[in-house]
Amino acid sequence: MAFFRRRMAASGYDYPVGVMLFGHIGMVVVACIAVAQRDGLVPPGWALLFGLIAATAPIVGDLVEPDSMLVRLLMGLVVLGATSLLLVRPPDAAFDFAPLVLVLMVGEIAAMTPFSVSVGALAAAAATLTAFAFAGNLDGGLYYLGAVVLGWIIGRLLLTQLRLLHQERAAQAIQAEQAATSERQRIAREVHDVVAHSLSVTLLHLTAARRALEQDRDIDEAVDALTDAERLGREAMADIRRTVGLLDAGPSSTRPEPTIGDIPELIDDFRRAGVPVTFEMSGEMDEAPGAVGHGIYRICQESLANIVKHAPAAKTEVRLEIGAQWLSLRIHNGLHVPASPPSGEVGSGLRGMRERAALLGGQLRAGPDDGGWSVRARVPLTADSCPIVRRIPGLT
Repeated sequence: MAFFRRRMAASGYDYPVGVMLFGHIGMVVVACIAVAQRDGLVPPGWALLFGLIAATAPIVGDLVEPDSMLVRLLMGLVVLGATSLLLVRPPDAAFDFAPLVLVLMVGEIAAMTPFSVSVGALAAAAATLTAFAFAGNLDGGLYYLGAVVLGWIIGRLLLTQLRLLHQERAAQAIQAEQAATSERQRIAREVHDVVAHSLSVTLLHLTAARRALEQDRDIDEAVDALTDAERLGREAMADIRRTVGLLDAGPSSTRPEPTIGDIPELIDDFRRAGVPVTFEMSGEMDEAPGAVGHGIYRICQESLANIVKHAPAAKTEVRLEIGAQWLSLRIHNGLHVPASPPSGEVGSGLRGMRERAALLGGQLRAGPDDGGWSVRARVPLTADSCPIVRRIPGLT
């Protein structure tokens, strides 16, 4: 059974084994009845030989080379010839089972060959039945012709269903690959945001500690700066382990993702590192869903990390407005921060912020503004206010 399943899968016609067994068993049963109608079973006669050939030819073809068109055609010719020899001697019964062998043969060929080949098999079977009907060896030729056509239709329907199943499997595989790629990109953005923020603030603390020791000889201030740097380093390591842990199949961490409620603590980290940041917020934090809050937190984190990288001494203003339907974030610093690295390529941080805003159904703009540099994001808070395909007002 397993061998037969592997051979059928290798041929590309991976029908359920039950379907193929049903067809082969049906062929054997019909052939045996046709032989019995001609008194060929006891004592054995030529009719038994023809019946065995007709019944076993499809089985041998499937076991030997199921994906060979030549073998499939040869099998059809053998069945057609053996059935024709059975029809030479009509039975005494009113209904002859021998033409049903051709019905099953045409159905199997239609289910496992191209359209042109299956039509050829249908035409050959129909011509054979018509010839014997005109010769007087077959009564009810029209009914048998209708049965052969019905067998061909059923075979084509099975083949169509199999092809649709293959297309669905291919589409699912593509979707799974796209989902995996999207998840890898999301994890990469998370790692980038965590590392950029933590290293930027940690470096500021280390710089403050060095200056306190070199210039002021203030050990207490240096210890405080180093303590903050150590705390941020440990938090960064925990965040990186949690984010990279998403790649494993094991249980995920129970630590919640940062949201809007964590932005004040984020601002305090930068303030302790020496960045002059002012923060204003209006509206209720509970109005923002968790996904929106997480995205806004990461955008704010990346923007402040860029300011530390390009203009650490710049006065920075963070303004967060939470309305009934929209959430707006504006981060402005007084000194110009270049929008792209020296190579001219768009930085991954700015691109990641735009992607985050787009995933939330909003938009993000970053560029020179009021003699400095501003990052402005606006995202919807309700499904009805999520015009992904049109421009969001206030960001032009």
